[in-house]
Amino acid sequence: MRVQHYVAARGFPCARPLTRPTYANGIATHAEEFRPGGEIRRGDAPADAEIAARLFAELMNQLDGVEADPPLPNPEWVNWDHDGPGLFPPNPNHEAREAAAAVPAWILETGTRVRKRLLRHDLPCRVGHADWEAQNLRWNGDEPHAVHDWDSLAWLTEAALAGAASGAFATAEIPTLAPLTSSAAFLDAYQDARGRPFSRAEREIAWAASLWPAVHNARGQFLWWTEDRFAYDALALQADERLRLAGA
Repeated sequence: MRVQHYVAARGFPCARPLTRPTYANGIATHAEEFRPGGEIRRGDAPADAEIAARLFAELMNQLDGVEADPPLPNPEWVNWDHDGPGLFPPNPNHEAREAAAAVPAWILETGTRVRKRLLRHDLPCRVGHADWEAQNLRWNGDEPHAVHDWDSLAWLTEAALAGAASGAFATAEIPTLAPLTSSAAFLDAYQDARGRPFSRAEREIAWAASLWPAVHNARGQFLWWTEDRFAYDALALQADERLRLAGA
């Protein structure tokens, strides 16, 4: 909540928290400004990616000055650094389902390679929005109206935060993975807006991070869904090239 209040007070388009959080049964609740309106941008073209990336860079610019405790553990879909025994962070629902429907080996192999690359770095971590999906952004034309879902903050490297956003920005209702050219456009626009190019290591981490949420979503879609497996299908087409770009 401190991060949300910090950026709202500086004019970033998001609801301003109005109360302190209260806690009950492990759940924090607070009231915030009502900020209706705006529309979801549903495109996944490079031009859509660039608009989403520039807004993400604006947020990260503002977060350069924030002081906040690491919001750990990270959300499940970006929690590749969990300390559990398996590839994925513990999820009893998924694990029970896997007993009857084994996840395809290619998903597990992709996830294993991606996780190894994401854990191999010496970059500093920082706070950022880890669910930069179309469904959480509202626009008036090309102008941002509101960014929602401030429960989904994470403590990751800047490259990983931007990379995860580059893969997920096109998700509206059903999780998917953006086209490769659009993820590339997102990362280029993000670096340009930040005024600092990524190092080779950062570029690889960004591409690896673009894959992990898709691996997480593909696994879930395989286990639970019989149709509209958008992340599963997109990952099958793009995994090899994204792994190459990630140095994984």
